[in-house]
Amino acid sequence: MLNRDKFFIGGQWVAPSTKETLDVHNAGTGDVMGRVPAGGEKDINAAVAAARAALEGWSQTPVEKRAEFLEKISAGLKARAEELAKLIAQEVGMPIKLAGRIQAGLPIANFANYAKLVKGFTFEETVGNSVVVREPVGVVGAITPWNYPLHQITLKVAPALAAGCTVVLKPSEVAPFNAFLLAEVIESVGLPKGVFNLVTGLGPTAGEALVKHPEVDMISFTGSTRAGKRISELAAQTVKRVALELGGKSASVILDDADIATAVKATVSGCYLNSGQTCTALTRMLVPESKYAEAAKVAAEVANSFTLGDPLSESTRLGPLTSAAQLERVRGYIKKGIAEGAELVAGGPDAPQGLPGGYFVKPTVFGKVKPGSTIEQEEIFGPVLSIITYKDEDEAIRIANDTLYGLAGAVWSKDDAHAQKVARRIRAGQVDVNGGAFNMNAPFGGFKQSGHGREAGVYGLEEFLEYKSLQLKG
Repeated sequence: MLNRDKFFIGGQWVAPSTKETLDVHNAGTGDVMGRVPAGGEKDINAAVAAARAALEGWSQTPVEKRAEFLEKISAGLKARAEELAKLIAQEVGMPIKLAGRIQAGLPIANFANYAKLVKGFTFEETVGNSVVVREPVGVVGAITPWNYPLHQITLKVAPALAAGCTVVLKPSEVAPFNAFLLAEVIESVGLPKGVFNLVTGLGPTAGEALVKHPEVDMISFTGSTRAGKRISELAAQTVKRVALELGGKSASVILDDADIATAVKATVSGCYLNSGQTCTALTRMLVPESKYAEAAKVAAEVANSFTLGDPLSESTRLGPLTSAAQLERVRGYIKKGIAEGAELVAGGPDAPQGLPGGYFVKPTVFGKVKPGSTIEQEEIFGPVLSIITYKDEDEAIRIANDTLYGLAGAVWSKDDAHAQKVARRIRAGQVDVNGGAFNMNAPFGGFKQSGHGREAGVYGLEEFLEYKSLQLKG
Protein backbone atom coordinates (compact mmCIF):
# COMPACT_ATOMS: atom_id res chain seq x y z
CA MET A 1 0.00 0.00 0.00
CA LEU A 2 1.19 3.46 -0.96
CA ASN A 3 0.03 5.92 1.64
CA ARG A 4 0.82 9.60 1.24
CA ASP A 5 -0.30 11.72 4.16
CA LYS A 6 1.36 15.09 3.49
CA PHE A 7 1.37 17.84 0.87
CA PHE A 8 4.47 19.53 -0.52
CA ILE A 9 4.03 23.24 0.27
CA GLY A 10 6.71 25.90 0.65
CA GLY A 11 9.50 23.37 0.24
CA GLN A 12 8.27 21.16 3.09
CA TRP A 13 6.03 18.15 3.58
CA VAL A 14 3.11 19.46 5.62
CA ALA A 15 0.07 17.83 7.16
CA PRO A 16 -3.26 18.48 5.38
CA SER A 17 -5.98 20.56 6.99
CA THR A 18 -8.40 17.59 7.10
CA LYS A 19 -8.14 13.89 7.86
CA GLU A 20 -10.13 12.88 4.77
CA THR A 21 -8.37 10.61 2.28
CA LEU A 22 -8.97 9.36 -1.25
CA ASP A 23 -8.49 5.75 -2.35
CA VAL A 24 -6.38 5.10 -5.43
CA HIS A 25 -7.10 1.88 -7.33
CA ASN A 26 -4.80 -0.44 -9.26
CA ALA A 27 -6.22 -0.47 -12.80
CA GLY A 28 -5.06 -4.05 -13.43
CA THR A 29 -6.67 -5.60 -10.35
CA GLY A 30 -9.28 -3.13 -9.15
CA ASP A 31 -7.76 -3.27 -5.66
CA VAL A 32 -6.93 -0.21 -3.58
CA MET A 33 -3.21 0.45 -4.11
CA GLY A 34 -2.94 3.40 -1.77
CA ARG A 35 -4.39 6.63 -0.41
CA VAL A 36 -3.73 10.35 -0.68
CA PRO A 37 -5.05 13.30 1.31
CA ALA A 38 -8.25 15.03 0.19
CA GLY A 39 -7.14 18.63 0.35
CA GLY A 40 -9.47 21.59 0.49
CA GLU A 41 -9.52 25.37 0.44
CA LYS A 42 -7.19 25.82 3.43
CA ASP A 43 -4.53 23.65 1.81
CA ILE A 44 -4.86 25.48 -1.51
CA ASN A 45 -4.61 28.83 0.30
CA ALA A 46 -1.38 27.73 1.98
CA ALA A 47 0.09 26.51 -1.31
CA VAL A 48 -0.85 29.70 -3.18
CA ALA A 49 0.62 31.85 -0.39
CA ALA A 50 3.88 29.91 -0.67
CA ALA A 51 3.92 30.29 -4.46
CA ARG A 52 3.19 34.02 -4.22
CA ALA A 53 5.98 34.53 -1.66
CA ALA A 54 8.46 32.72 -3.90
CA LEU A 55 7.48 34.50 -7.13
CA GLU A 56 9.65 37.59 -6.97
CA GLY A 57 12.83 35.68 -6.20
CA TRP A 58 12.23 32.96 -8.77
CA SER A 59 11.18 35.35 -11.53
CA GLN A 60 14.45 37.26 -11.03
CA THR A 61 16.58 34.09 -11.03
CA PRO A 62 18.83 34.05 -14.11
CA VAL A 63 17.56 31.94 -17.00
CA GLU A 64 20.70 29.77 -16.89
CA LYS A 65 20.04 28.92 -13.25
CA ARG A 66 16.40 28.06 -13.93
CA ALA A 67 17.53 25.83 -16.80
CA GLU A 68 20.01 24.12 -14.49
CA PHE A 69 17.21 23.18 -12.10
CA LEU A 70 15.15 21.74 -14.99
CA GLU A 71 18.12 19.64 -16.07
CA LYS A 72 18.51 18.33 -12.51
CA ILE A 73 14.81 17.45 -12.32
CA SER A 74 15.09 15.57 -15.62
CA ALA A 75 18.09 13.64 -14.29
CA GLY A 76 16.29 12.91 -11.03
CA LEU A 77 13.29 11.49 -12.89
CA LYS A 78 15.58 9.48 -15.15
CA ALA A 79 17.20 7.86 -12.10
CA ARG A 80 13.74 6.68 -11.03
CA ALA A 81 12.39 5.91 -14.50
CA GLU A 82 11.77 2.21 -13.89
CA GLU A 83 9.91 2.94 -10.65
CA LEU A 84 7.92 5.64 -12.40
CA ALA A 85 6.88 3.41 -15.31
CA LYS A 86 5.73 0.63 -12.98
CA LEU A 87 3.82 3.08 -10.80
CA ILE A 88 1.93 4.70 -13.71
CA ALA A 89 1.26 1.31 -15.35
CA GLN A 90 -0.61 0.39 -12.17
CA GLU A 91 -2.35 3.75 -11.75
CA VAL A 92 -3.45 4.10 -15.38
CA GLY A 93 -3.25 0.62 -16.94
CA MET A 94 -0.85 1.34 -19.80
CA PRO A 95 1.27 -1.75 -20.60
CA ILE A 96 4.69 -1.52 -18.96
CA LYS A 97 6.68 -1.41 -22.23
CA LEU A 98 4.73 1.63 -23.43
CA ALA A 99 4.65 3.19 -19.97
CA GLY A 100 8.45 3.18 -19.88
CA ARG A 101 8.74 4.97 -23.23
CA ILE A 102 5.76 7.32 -22.91
CA GLN A 103 4.62 7.81 -19.32
CA ALA A 104 8.17 8.02 -17.92
CA GLY A 105 10.20 8.82 -21.05
CA LEU A 106 8.32 11.92 -22.22
CA PRO A 107 8.48 13.79 -18.87
CA ILE A 108 12.21 13.10 -18.60
CA ALA A 109 12.74 14.39 -22.14
CA ASN A 110 10.51 17.44 -21.72
CA PHE A 111 12.18 18.75 -18.56
CA ALA A 112 15.52 18.53 -20.37
CA ASN A 113 14.04 20.06 -23.51
CA TYR A 114 12.68 23.10 -21.69
CA ALA A 115 16.08 23.64 -20.11
CA LYS A 116 17.49 23.83 -23.62
CA LEU A 117 14.66 25.94 -25.07
CA VAL A 118 14.65 28.59 -22.35
CA LYS A 119 18.39 29.20 -22.72
CA GLY A 120 17.85 30.07 -26.39
CA PHE A 121 14.64 32.05 -25.92
CA THR A 122 14.54 35.79 -26.72
CA PHE A 123 13.08 37.48 -23.65
CA GLU A 124 13.35 41.02 -25.02
CA GLU A 125 13.66 42.85 -28.29
CA THR A 126 13.77 46.45 -29.48
CA VAL A 127 10.81 47.70 -31.53
CA GLY A 128 11.26 51.33 -32.53
CA ASN A 129 11.66 53.35 -29.33
CA SER A 130 10.34 50.47 -27.19
CA VAL A 131 11.97 47.53 -25.47
CA VAL A 132 9.43 44.70 -25.55
CA VAL A 133 10.00 42.37 -22.61
CA ARG A 134 8.61 38.90 -21.91
CA GLU A 135 7.87 38.39 -18.21
CA PRO A 136 6.41 35.45 -16.26
CA VAL A 137 2.63 35.53 -15.92
CA GLY A 138 2.94 34.90 -12.17
CA VAL A 139 1.47 32.18 -9.96
CA VAL A 140 0.18 29.29 -12.06
CA GLY A 141 -2.45 26.79 -10.97
CA ALA A 142 -1.94 23.52 -12.86
CA ILE A 143 -4.81 21.02 -12.88
CA THR A 144 -3.94 17.77 -14.63
CA PRO A 145 -5.64 14.54 -15.79
CA TRP A 146 -5.06 10.87 -15.11
CA ASN A 147 -4.48 9.43 -18.60
CA TYR A 148 -0.91 10.68 -19.14
CA PRO A 149 -0.45 11.98 -15.62
CA LEU A 150 3.20 12.99 -15.36
CA HIS A 151 3.46 13.92 -19.04
CA GLN A 152 0.61 16.42 -18.67
CA ILE A 153 2.07 17.70 -15.40
CA THR A 154 5.43 18.22 -17.12
CA LEU A 155 3.93 20.13 -20.08
CA LYS A 156 2.70 22.69 -17.52
CA VAL A 157 5.29 22.66 -14.75
CA ALA A 158 8.46 22.58 -16.89
CA PRO A 159 7.63 25.59 -19.13
CA ALA A 160 6.07 27.51 -16.22
CA LEU A 161 9.25 27.12 -14.15
CA ALA A 162 11.37 27.92 -17.20
CA ALA A 163 9.38 31.13 -17.73
CA GLY A 164 9.96 32.21 -14.12
CA CYS A 165 6.49 31.37 -12.79
CA THR A 166 5.75 29.57 -9.53
CA VAL A 167 3.31 26.66 -9.51
CA VAL A 168 0.58 25.04 -7.46
CA LEU A 169 -0.19 21.59 -8.85
CA LYS A 170 -3.49 19.78 -8.29
CA PRO A 171 -3.08 16.41 -10.05
CA SER A 172 -5.87 13.96 -10.77
CA GLU A 173 -6.92 12.03 -7.68
CA VAL A 174 -7.20 8.93 -9.90
CA ALA A 175 -3.45 8.78 -10.64
CA PRO A 176 -1.68 11.01 -8.09
CA PHE A 177 1.34 9.01 -6.90
CA ASN A 178 3.57 10.02 -9.80
CA ALA A 179 3.13 13.66 -8.75
CA PHE A 180 4.48 12.85 -5.30
CA LEU A 181 7.50 11.21 -6.91
CA LEU A 182 8.07 14.41 -8.92
CA ALA A 183 7.82 16.45 -5.71
CA GLU A 184 10.46 14.22 -4.10
CA VAL A 185 12.78 14.81 -7.05
CA ILE A 186 12.15 18.56 -6.91
CA GLU A 187 12.91 18.57 -3.19
CA SER A 188 16.11 16.60 -3.77
CA VAL A 189 17.49 19.07 -6.34
CA GLY A 190 16.97 22.01 -3.99
CA LEU A 191 14.46 24.07 -5.98
CA PRO A 192 13.80 27.22 -3.92
CA LYS A 193 10.99 26.89 -1.39
CA GLY A 194 7.52 27.68 -2.69
CA VAL A 195 8.42 27.58 -6.40
CA PHE A 196 6.63 24.23 -6.76
CA ASN A 197 3.76 23.14 -4.51
CA LEU A 198 1.61 19.99 -4.55
CA VAL A 199 -1.92 19.55 -3.17
CA THR A 200 -4.15 16.56 -3.95
CA GLY A 201 -7.92 16.60 -3.74
CA LEU A 202 -11.16 16.55 -5.69
CA GLY A 203 -12.04 18.97 -8.49
CA PRO A 204 -15.11 20.54 -6.84
CA THR A 205 -13.14 21.31 -3.66
CA ALA A 206 -9.38 21.67 -4.17
CA GLY A 207 -9.66 22.33 -7.91
CA GLU A 208 -12.30 25.04 -7.68
CA ALA A 209 -10.53 26.70 -4.75
CA LEU A 210 -7.40 26.97 -6.91
CA VAL A 211 -9.28 28.36 -9.92
CA LYS A 212 -11.13 30.98 -7.86
CA HIS A 213 -8.14 32.12 -5.83
CA PRO A 214 -7.46 35.84 -6.44
CA GLU A 215 -3.70 35.38 -6.03
CA VAL A 216 -3.50 32.83 -8.87
CA ASP A 217 -2.65 34.59 -12.14
CA MET A 218 -3.22 31.71 -14.55
CA ILE A 219 -4.91 28.31 -14.70
CA SER A 220 -3.58 25.65 -17.05
CA PHE A 221 -6.03 22.74 -17.27
CA THR A 222 -6.12 19.47 -19.17
CA GLY A 223 -9.25 17.33 -18.95
CA SER A 224 -12.83 17.09 -20.10
CA THR A 225 -14.62 19.83 -22.02
CA ARG A 226 -17.34 19.89 -19.35
CA ALA A 227 -14.78 20.62 -16.62
CA GLY A 228 -13.04 23.15 -18.88
CA LYS A 229 -16.27 25.12 -19.22
CA ARG A 230 -16.67 25.21 -15.43
CA ILE A 231 -13.09 26.41 -15.00
CA SER A 232 -13.65 29.17 -17.56
CA GLU A 233 -16.74 30.37 -15.67
CA LEU A 234 -14.94 30.48 -12.32
CA ALA A 235 -11.73 32.02 -13.67
CA ALA A 236 -13.68 34.83 -15.34
CA GLN A 237 -14.52 36.26 -11.92
CA THR A 238 -10.88 37.26 -11.41
CA VAL A 239 -10.08 37.74 -15.13
CA LYS A 240 -7.14 35.36 -14.91
CA ARG A 241 -5.54 33.77 -17.94
CA VAL A 242 -6.82 30.28 -18.78
CA ALA A 243 -5.23 27.65 -21.02
CA LEU A 244 -7.41 24.63 -21.79
CA GLU A 245 -6.54 21.32 -23.44
CA LEU A 246 -9.84 19.43 -23.61
CA GLY A 247 -11.59 16.59 -25.41
CA GLY A 248 -11.38 15.26 -28.93
CA LYS A 249 -13.15 13.10 -31.48
CA SER A 250 -10.41 12.84 -34.04
CA ALA A 251 -10.97 11.61 -37.59
CA SER A 252 -8.55 9.49 -39.60
CA VAL A 253 -9.43 10.24 -43.23
CA ILE A 254 -8.38 7.41 -45.53
CA LEU A 255 -8.48 8.73 -49.08
CA ASP A 256 -9.40 6.63 -52.09
CA ASP A 257 -5.81 6.16 -53.24
CA ALA A 258 -4.39 5.22 -49.81
CA ASP A 259 -2.86 1.87 -48.89
CA ILE A 260 -5.84 0.50 -46.93
CA ALA A 261 -3.94 -2.06 -44.87
CA THR A 262 -1.30 0.43 -43.73
CA ALA A 263 -3.80 3.21 -42.98
CA VAL A 264 -6.28 0.99 -41.13
CA LYS A 265 -3.60 -0.68 -39.00
CA ALA A 266 -2.14 2.68 -37.98
CA THR A 267 -5.61 4.12 -37.27
CA VAL A 268 -6.60 1.22 -35.01
CA SER A 269 -3.29 1.55 -33.16
CA GLY A 270 -3.89 5.30 -32.86
CA CYS A 271 -7.34 4.61 -31.45
CA TYR A 272 -6.23 2.00 -28.92
CA LEU A 273 -3.13 3.71 -27.48
CA ASN A 274 -3.46 3.74 -23.69
CA SER A 275 -6.66 1.69 -24.07
CA GLY A 276 -8.23 4.56 -25.99
CA GLN A 277 -7.75 6.91 -23.03
CA THR A 278 -6.02 9.49 -25.20
CA CYS A 279 -7.51 12.86 -26.09
CA THR A 280 -6.00 12.68 -29.60
CA ALA A 281 -7.13 9.09 -30.21
CA LEU A 282 -8.16 8.42 -33.82
CA THR A 283 -11.63 7.21 -32.86
CA ARG A 284 -13.35 7.88 -36.21
CA MET A 285 -12.07 6.16 -39.34
CA LEU A 286 -13.47 7.61 -42.58
CA VAL A 287 -13.25 5.35 -45.64
CA PRO A 288 -14.69 5.51 -49.18
CA GLU A 289 -17.92 3.52 -49.53
CA SER A 290 -16.21 1.19 -52.04
CA LYS A 291 -13.45 0.33 -49.54
CA TYR A 292 -15.67 -0.33 -46.53
CA ALA A 293 -15.62 -4.15 -46.62
CA GLU A 294 -11.83 -4.28 -46.92
CA ALA A 295 -11.32 -1.67 -44.20
CA ALA A 296 -13.71 -3.40 -41.78
CA LYS A 297 -12.00 -6.76 -42.31
CA VAL A 298 -8.54 -5.35 -41.64
CA ALA A 299 -9.77 -3.35 -38.63
CA ALA A 300 -11.29 -6.46 -37.06
CA GLU A 301 -8.09 -8.44 -37.58
CA VAL A 302 -5.98 -5.70 -36.03
CA ALA A 303 -8.37 -5.21 -33.10
CA ASN A 304 -8.37 -8.93 -32.33
CA SER A 305 -4.55 -8.94 -32.26
CA PHE A 306 -4.50 -6.61 -29.24
CA THR A 307 -3.99 -9.05 -26.39
CA LEU A 308 -5.53 -7.93 -23.11
CA GLY A 309 -3.70 -8.54 -19.87
CA ASP A 310 -1.86 -7.39 -16.79
CA PRO A 311 -0.24 -4.00 -17.54
CA LEU A 312 2.92 -5.17 -15.77
CA SER A 313 3.31 -8.11 -18.19
CA GLU A 314 5.75 -7.60 -21.07
CA SER A 315 3.41 -9.48 -23.45
CA THR A 316 0.34 -7.28 -22.87
CA ARG A 317 -0.64 -5.04 -25.81
CA LEU A 318 -3.85 -3.59 -24.35
CA GLY A 319 -4.18 -2.82 -20.69
CA PRO A 320 -7.27 -2.08 -18.61
CA LEU A 321 -9.14 1.19 -18.33
CA THR A 322 -8.16 3.37 -15.40
CA SER A 323 -11.22 3.11 -13.16
CA ALA A 324 -14.54 1.42 -12.52
CA ALA A 325 -16.28 4.62 -13.63
CA GLN A 326 -14.43 4.51 -16.96
CA LEU A 327 -15.33 0.85 -17.44
CA GLU A 328 -19.02 1.56 -16.90
CA ARG A 329 -18.87 4.58 -19.21
CA VAL A 330 -17.16 2.78 -22.09
CA ARG A 331 -19.35 -0.32 -21.92
CA GLY A 332 -22.36 1.99 -21.87
CA TYR A 333 -21.23 3.61 -25.12
CA ILE A 334 -20.68 0.21 -26.74
CA LYS A 335 -24.23 -0.79 -25.82
CA LYS A 336 -25.46 2.54 -27.18
CA GLY A 337 -23.68 1.90 -30.49
CA ILE A 338 -25.40 -1.45 -30.85
CA ALA A 339 -28.77 0.06 -29.92
CA GLU A 340 -28.35 2.79 -32.53
CA GLY A 341 -27.81 0.22 -35.27
CA ALA A 342 -24.07 0.30 -35.90
CA GLU A 343 -22.50 -2.93 -37.13
CA LEU A 344 -20.39 -4.61 -34.42
CA VAL A 345 -17.26 -5.70 -36.28
CA ALA A 346 -15.11 -6.66 -33.27
CA GLY A 347 -15.33 -6.70 -29.47
CA GLY A 348 -18.49 -5.76 -27.62
CA PRO A 349 -19.75 -4.80 -24.15
CA ASP A 350 -19.27 -8.18 -22.43
CA ALA A 351 -16.38 -8.72 -20.03
CA PRO A 352 -13.39 -10.38 -21.72
CA GLN A 353 -12.66 -13.98 -20.75
CA GLY A 354 -9.82 -15.05 -18.47
CA LEU A 355 -9.29 -11.74 -16.67
CA PRO A 356 -10.64 -12.03 -13.13
CA GLY A 357 -9.93 -8.49 -11.94
CA GLY A 358 -9.24 -5.03 -13.29
CA TYR A 359 -11.14 -2.67 -15.53
CA PHE A 360 -10.89 -4.50 -18.85
CA VAL A 361 -12.98 -3.89 -21.96
CA LYS A 362 -12.73 -5.71 -25.28
CA PRO A 363 -11.04 -3.81 -28.14
CA THR A 364 -14.12 -2.84 -30.15
CA VAL A 365 -14.79 -1.79 -33.75
CA PHE A 366 -18.10 -0.51 -35.08
CA GLY A 367 -18.82 -0.38 -38.81
CA LYS A 368 -21.39 1.56 -40.85
CA VAL A 369 -21.60 4.19 -38.12
CA LYS A 370 -23.99 7.00 -39.02
CA PRO A 371 -22.71 10.58 -38.91
CA GLY A 372 -24.41 12.37 -36.05
CA SER A 373 -24.94 9.21 -33.96
CA THR A 374 -23.85 9.14 -30.32
CA ILE A 375 -20.71 7.06 -30.75
CA GLU A 376 -19.70 9.15 -33.76
CA GLN A 377 -20.06 12.47 -31.92
CA GLU A 378 -19.19 11.92 -28.26
CA GLU A 379 -15.77 11.26 -26.74
CA ILE A 380 -15.83 7.69 -25.40
CA PHE A 381 -12.28 7.51 -23.99
CA GLY A 382 -11.92 3.78 -24.49
CA PRO A 383 -10.76 1.31 -27.18
CA VAL A 384 -13.77 1.88 -29.44
CA LEU A 385 -13.35 2.69 -33.15
CA SER A 386 -16.15 3.92 -35.41
CA ILE A 387 -15.92 3.35 -39.18
CA ILE A 388 -17.84 5.89 -41.25
CA THR A 389 -18.16 5.79 -45.03
CA TYR A 390 -18.17 8.76 -47.39
CA LYS A 391 -19.07 9.34 -51.05
CA ASP A 392 -16.43 11.89 -52.04
CA GLU A 393 -13.59 13.92 -50.57
CA ASP A 394 -15.68 16.98 -49.74
CA GLU A 395 -18.08 14.84 -47.75
CA ALA A 396 -15.16 13.23 -45.92
CA ILE A 397 -13.85 16.64 -44.86
CA ARG A 398 -17.33 17.79 -43.85
CA ILE A 399 -17.80 14.70 -41.66
CA ALA A 400 -14.31 15.07 -40.17
CA ASN A 401 -15.07 18.68 -39.17
CA ASP A 402 -18.65 18.06 -38.03
CA THR A 403 -18.09 17.69 -34.28
CA LEU A 404 -17.74 20.03 -31.30
CA TYR A 405 -14.06 19.15 -31.18
CA GLY A 406 -10.94 20.00 -33.14
CA LEU A 407 -7.97 18.47 -31.40
CA ALA A 408 -6.33 16.08 -33.85
CA GLY A 409 -6.74 14.03 -37.00
CA ALA A 410 -4.98 12.06 -39.70
CA VAL A 411 -4.99 11.86 -43.50
CA TRP A 412 -3.80 8.97 -45.67
CA SER A 413 -2.96 9.05 -49.37
CA LYS A 414 -0.24 7.69 -51.67
CA ASP A 415 0.21 11.28 -52.83
CA ASP A 416 1.80 13.32 -50.02
CA ALA A 417 0.87 16.65 -51.60
CA HIS A 418 -2.77 15.56 -51.89
CA ALA A 419 -2.77 14.38 -48.26
CA GLN A 420 -1.38 17.70 -47.09
CA LYS A 421 -3.99 19.61 -49.08
CA VAL A 422 -6.77 17.68 -47.32
CA ALA A 423 -5.05 18.03 -43.93
CA ARG A 424 -5.09 21.82 -44.30
CA ARG A 425 -8.89 21.69 -44.60
CA ILE A 426 -9.34 19.77 -41.33
CA ARG A 427 -10.12 22.09 -38.41
CA ALA A 428 -7.84 20.57 -35.80
CA GLY A 429 -4.72 21.55 -33.89
CA GLN A 430 -2.57 18.72 -35.22
CA VAL A 431 -3.05 16.42 -38.19
CA ASP A 432 -0.81 13.42 -38.92
CA VAL A 433 -0.05 13.10 -42.63
CA ASN A 434 0.64 9.53 -43.77
CA GLY A 435 1.73 8.47 -40.32
CA GLY A 436 3.92 11.47 -39.50
CA ALA A 437 5.62 11.00 -36.12
CA PHE A 438 4.80 12.83 -32.88
CA ASN A 439 6.95 15.95 -32.49
CA MET A 440 7.59 17.13 -28.93
CA ASN A 441 8.49 20.63 -30.18
CA ALA A 442 5.35 21.17 -32.27
CA PRO A 443 2.42 23.08 -30.70
CA PHE A 444 -0.18 20.85 -29.04
CA GLY A 445 -3.76 22.00 -28.54
CA GLY A 446 -7.11 22.31 -30.27
CA PHE A 447 -9.75 24.29 -32.10
CA LYS A 448 -13.38 24.76 -31.05
CA GLN A 449 -14.39 22.95 -27.83
CA SER A 450 -11.06 21.13 -27.69
CA GLY A 451 -9.77 24.22 -25.92
CA HIS A 452 -7.42 27.14 -26.45
CA GLY A 453 -3.76 27.78 -25.86
CA ARG A 454 -0.89 25.52 -26.88
CA GLU A 455 1.49 23.21 -25.04
CA ALA A 456 4.90 21.75 -25.96
CA GLY A 457 8.00 23.32 -27.43
CA VAL A 458 8.56 27.06 -27.47
CA TYR A 459 4.79 27.53 -27.96
CA GLY A 460 4.19 26.05 -24.51
CA LEU A 461 6.79 28.34 -22.98
CA GLU A 462 5.12 31.42 -24.46
CA GLU A 463 1.82 30.52 -22.77
CA PHE A 464 3.36 31.40 -19.40
CA LEU A 465 4.77 34.78 -20.43
CA GLU A 466 3.31 38.29 -20.57
CA TYR A 467 4.37 41.14 -22.84
CA LYS A 468 5.59 44.42 -21.37
CA SER A 469 6.60 47.48 -23.40
CA LEU A 470 9.17 49.92 -22.07
CA GLN A 471 8.75 53.14 -24.06
CA LEU A 472 12.15 54.86 -24.18
CA LYS A 473 12.84 58.52 -24.75
CA GLY A 474 14.81 59.09 -27.95
